[in-house]
Parts: sequence; structure tokens; C-alpha cells
Amino acid sequence: MKQREVATTGIPGLDDVLSGGLPKNRIYLVMGDPGVGKTTLGLHFLLEGQRLGERTLYIGLSETRDEIEDVAVSHGWSLDGIDMFEYSAASRLGDADDSTLFHPSEIELGEATRTMIREVERVSPQRVVIDSLAELRLLAQSPLRYRRQILALKEYFTGRQSTVLLLDDKEVASGDMQLLTLAHGVILLEQLSPTYGAERRRVRVSKLRGVKYRGGFHDMSIRTGGLAVFPRLVAAEHRTGVRRGCLPSGIAAIDALLGGGIDRGTSTLILGPAGSGKSTLATQYVLAAAERGENAAMFIFDESRGTMLGRSEAIGLDLQKHVESGRVSAQQIDPAEVPPGEFVQLVREQVEQRRISVLVIDSLNGYVNAMPEERFLTIHMHELLTYLGQQGVATLLVVAQHGLVGNSMMTPVDVSYLADAVILTRYFELAGEIRKAVSVVKKRSGAHEKTIRPLAIGADGVMVGPPLTEFHGVLSGTPMLDVNVPGVSGEKFAGNGSSQ
Repeated sequence: MKQREVATTGIPGLDDVLSGGLPKNRIYLVMGDPGVGKTTLGLHFLLEGQRLGERTLYIGLSETRDEIEDVAVSHGWSLDGIDMFEYSAASRLGDADDSTLFHPSEIELGEATRTMIREVERVSPQRVVIDSLAELRLLAQSPLRYRRQILALKEYFTGRQSTVLLLDDKEVASGDMQLLTLAHGVILLEQLSPTYGAERRRVRVSKLRGVKYRGGFHDMSIRTGGLAVFPRLVAAEHRTGVRRGCLPSGIAAIDALLGGGIDRGTSTLILGPAGSGKSTLATQYVLAAAERGENAAMFIFDESRGTMLGRSEAIGLDLQKHVESGRVSAQQIDPAEVPPGEFVQLVREQVEQRRISVLVIDSLNGYVNAMPEERFLTIHMHELLTYLGQQGVATLLVVAQHGLVGNSMMTPVDVSYLADAVILTRYFELAGEIRKAVSVVKKRSGAHEKTIRPLAIGADGVMVGPPLTEFHGVLSGTPMLDVNVPGVSGEKFAGNGSSQ
């Protein structure tokens, strides 16, 4: 079959959604609310054509040339080489009102169309953006007249071998089913206003004839330099053969708990109350990977990057040198400003460009709590963890539970069923002191130790002691000495646990 040529949009993420770009020599409808980025998308499209050596034309019906140039300057663009045509209907309203034989709309609409056609024939463009159809609709004043005009424009441009973007307002265009059927493809831009945080933008391709595009909504943002589209992650599209094996933590007792270590291509959930050592354990795995010469990445939601590095240094985990060398990437994320799609893109860049072996998300609480309106965040996490597993990345998810001791610990988001392994940290009271304990409650990929071990974090790093075989009730927060165990003294629980 003949391969149809496509016109790339100049937005890599959108081209990915469109399976390469828009089929050439067709008319497309781009609709959205005011301020969502329709004009910016149109300028992207024309600038890409100019880069490829194509003739381009921008027809402005609702904005002046100065306004469009201001938009371009804000993104650092130059519109030199793009033909700009500004049509002003206001200057012709007086002539239309003098006519007594025809309705003013017939004269104005016909004049606007003829003026656009003259400009098109002068430039002979291969790419055209008409901004916006709302002005033509107002001039038509009749759905039938408007449809005929759009149909005539479609036939005219198709015969001239031009690829055309028609920009229109969402509320009007979405109710005009006749217009939607005339367009070869429809791109919908939306702007959401969450209860807290910045506005969120997203894009959806609702129609594209003859192309298997990626459906659904895709997060989008407007930044200096133009639009950035973050395609929805589909894990099934990224299956690769990966090497297997265990990743040790550098602490023999932790590795013993996990039956040798965490496996490549699996996800591990570290659960526990605040301050119980979850982030420190995750950092230990990152440090061990860096010491082996492997790349690792950390996405920090709950504390600053500087605080994390300072805390690590205070307990003997020298992560700073690996961050400076580029072996470890530590990115601080503001979840109120970063939509899920953009976060996934950041993760993919670490995986595909740096080939990381360990990824830490610290913590999932900050990510989830900052986006309470994201109804399908759990499914989103499932796709992300599946993708990471297929790339051979060992993922560590830190989750803080509500409460401090006892059996009333609550988890704000239940992702334990997604994890391949679960490490549990706990506080308990013994002899008037607060102690910590660590255990492994789940590991899908093999056997693991079922004991509970004492955990201590000090200036010398992480120390994990031998199993607490002489106590019971540690997880309840109030352990009791089991007098039936021979030789019980409780001395090894005095807080001097060894890392070995």
C-alpha cells in the first residue's frame, strides 16, 4: 500500500500521538477554549513547515498581526518567512450596510472568502492556518450558508495541495456536527481549573481518518518555547528484553530479609510512619547502585533536594559526590505544578536516556495528595510500574502511613497490590525508649525472610540487627518478652544492632 505523506506539527509529543503527523493536503479542525493554546499550535505548525522549506500562510480573522507577533516573541520565535495576512471586516461594514438588495452577511462573507482566496493564490502555500472560524460563522449568520462556505473552502484547498488548520472555539464547534464531519481530523484542546494549583491543559485527537492514532487525553503545557505534549503512556508499546538478577542494598541484614535483594524489573513498596527510616532505606539502594557504577534517579516530592542530600550526609550516606558526577539524578518535583503526564515524561527520559537501574519515588503521598481530582491515578501508576518493569528498572515507592504505633496504621493510597515486594517499617516502645523495626511482608519473585529485625539509623549509617526471636507483639507497638525462649535476655535489643 502507498505510504501517505504526513505534515509534522513541530510538537514531538503531538506527532507521537498522531503516529507521525497529519496526512498532507487535508483540512483539520483544532478547537478549544480561549487561552488553551490553539494559536500557539497553529504557529508551531507553520514554523515547522518553514523549517522544512515549505511555503506557509497565516490568515488572521480575529487577531491583529501585532498580537500574533507578540505571541511569537513570548516564545522566542521569529515569524520571518511566514506570510501573515490580517483580514479586517470592520473596514467593510459601511459598504455592506448601504446595500438594499442583499443581506449584509452575504456581502461580508463573500468578500472575506474572496480576499482569503486572493491571498492564497498569491502565496501558493503548502501549509495554511485560519484563525479563527468564529468570525466566518458570525458573518454567515446561517448554518446552511456557513456549511456551504466551509465545504467550498475544503474543496478549494484540497485541489491546491495544501494542508490547512482551522482554529475554532470549542463550545461552538463541538455542537456543530456538520463541521466535524467535513474535517479530515479533529484535535481538541482543553483547559481544566483544579481546586488548587495551576490550570491543567490536555489534548485529545477525536478523529483522524485513515490513521491509527493514540486515543485518550494527553497532558499538555504552554511554556517558553511553545507547546509541550506528553503522550499517554501505554506500557504494552515498550516491551523489551531485560536482564534479571538481584540488586543488593549494601547491608547484609536487609538483603537477607529480601532473600538476596530486590530484583531488577520489580517494584518495591516501603511502608511505615513518618520518620521510621523509609527514605533512608531507599537512599541506601540508590547509593549501592551508584557504588556499583550504575545510574539511578530520585524524584522527591516531600522535601527539598538540599534537605535530602544534607540528611543523607549526616548519616554517612555520601550521595553528593554521585549527584555531582551525574551517576545519580535527584529531581525535586512540585506536584501542584506538574501533571501526571509530564511526570511520566520525566521518568521516561531517565530510563531511555540515562539507562537507570534504580528509581525512587519519595513519596507517593505528596504526589497523590496534590492531585485529588485525578480519578484514575492508580491506573496511571499501574501503567508506569509496568513500563519500568519491562525496562528492567527496580522501582522503590515510599509511602507514609497515618499514625505512629499500634494496629491502626492507615495507608492513604492502596498500591500494595501493584508492588512486587513490600518492606514494612515500624515504631515500638521498649524500656521507655522508642525503637524501630523492619520486616518484609511480601515478595512475589521468591522466598524472603519472615522475621522482624531491629533498625537503627545513626552517624554511621543504617544498622540492622539479628531477628527478634525472643519478642512477640513488636508490630503492635508494645513488644513482650517471650519467656518460653531459652536464653532470653533482651540484651541484643538494647539498640546496638549490627548492620551485619
